[in-house]
Amino acid sequence: MAAACGGPAAEEAAVPQDLEGKKQLLAEKRSQLKALEAEVARLEAEIAEMEPSAGAVQTVTVMPLTRSDFRHFVEVQGAIASDEVVKVSPEIGGRILELKVDEGDMVRRGQLIARIDVEQLRKQLAELETALQLATEVYERQKRLWDQQIGSEIQYLQAKNNKERLEKSIETLKYQLGKSEVYAPISGEVDMVFAKAGELASPGMPLVQILDSRHVKVRADVPENYLKAVRKGERVQVRIPALEETRVAPIARVGNVIDPSNRTFPIEIPLRNADGLLKPNLLAIVYLNDFTEKDAVVVPLDLLQQELGGEWYVFVAEQTDRGTVARKVYVETGASYEGKIVITKGLKGDETLIVDGARSLADNQPIQVVTAQTAENNG
Repeated sequence: MAAACGGPAAEEAAVPQDLEGKKQLLAEKRSQLKALEAEVARLEAEIAEMEPSAGAVQTVTVMPLTRSDFRHFVEVQGAIASDEVVKVSPEIGGRILELKVDEGDMVRRGQLIARIDVEQLRKQLAELETALQLATEVYERQKRLWDQQIGSEIQYLQAKNNKERLEKSIETLKYQLGKSEVYAPISGEVDMVFAKAGELASPGMPLVQILDSRHVKVRADVPENYLKAVRKGERVQVRIPALEETRVAPIARVGNVIDPSNRTFPIEIPLRNADGLLKPNLLAIVYLNDFTEKDAVVVPLDLLQQELGGEWYVFVAEQTDRGTVARKVYVETGASYEGKIVITKGLKGDETLIVDGARSLADNQPIQVVTAQTAENNG
């Protein structure tokens, strides 16, 4: 009965029920845990020194650490856009007599795209030319009379104005007749066809859309937090997931205005597209270097281990009088990217890091190195 009273039930009853009491108890337990871990580590080290044979020799692989530049990248999603997309429209209205292209056709700049019926304009031109002949005759007679000071000045001016008005009208009609044929403004591929022969066209109504896919660009909206990481002319990596390829190109444009709806600004990166594989609206991932640390100690992220108290540590191989042993080294960490992490404190960069077998080691445990990995894996 006495044992039961001092068991788990009594400990549970001793746990405070209020928030402040629980926080204080948690702090005390953490302090006790750290003290126990330190005592265990001290005892393990003393036992290993007094009785080296007590620890079984562990087979491990190691990797020499070297300092290197660490770069962190942020991934921004964008899309391929054509540098030139033009909707071709007639400048005059009328029935489409002939549409000379189909979707997928390649066209050159200046190539004939369509013909518009201008028969009505030709008839108007003929009427105006006939009227001009009469107006010219009337003007010439009025001018002769006026030169002889016969007739009124107003008759002379009316005849002159009528003749000049008809000449301007004819000039306008001839200009419109010259617009009966629609030509391609750029070279490229006919991406879409909006009209058919026989339909009525009006000024500004698109007939076809021409896409020049030889030169495309990536458009991406970058969060304003990374404004300092983007500079015009800086070369960045662009990955096209659908094509499983990565290209490097400079940033050609950085937007000057932040979009208030999503707090982003646009960037543009031109890409060559000689093979035509880059299609408009194709997904692209842009990698922006937002953090760089020179001459940093970088280790694989999966080699970091954590104690119950939250401290991070790694194992390094160390030569002693009794051979090679594993030494637990507590570290502080910095930025990480793609399985690599920066060690800000605890390692100098010239240690030998234990790779395989590190998870089952104890501090000061004897080890046997069977393989040395190259520092290239430290990347």
